[in-house]
Amino acid sequence: MTTAASSCVNMATTIIKKLNCFQPVMLLAARLLIARVFFASGMLKISDWASTVELFTNEHPVPFFPPEIAAFLGVTFELACPILLTLGLASRVATLPLLAMTAVINFTYQDAFEHYFWAAALGTILCYGPGKMSLDAIFARKYIKGI
Repeated sequence: MTTAASSCVNMATTIIKKLNCFQPVMLLAARLLIARVFFASGMLKISDWASTVELFTNEHPVPFFPPEIAAFLGVTFELACPILLTLGLASRVATLPLLAMTAVINFTYQDAFEHYFWAAALGTILCYGPGKMSLDAIFARKYIKGI
């Protein structure tokens, strides 16, 4: 390899190592962003339960579920999963119902470009985990050898 090529490879390697330092912060930002979206929706729904059941009855009926059960499950997931994501606790598991809800919302009721961003953030957390700034990482370092 020529000196110029070697220099470019070394510079690229240095830049990549420096950018990798931001990974925990970016994963935390993704968790907080998506948690905020779903938690706000859950708080809005729980503030007026009759209206929420009406919403699941007439405007957004969920296939295979009675409106009351769909409303209960939706609100439960919208409030519990964001808390888990914020803490970085059981983060990968917490992404699953939110990904399912995003898919149902997008493909059944409202095809919106922002839903793809939600899915991308949730998919990133699902595939890469919550990062070093999470309870998951703390527990893994403490209880799993080799991490």
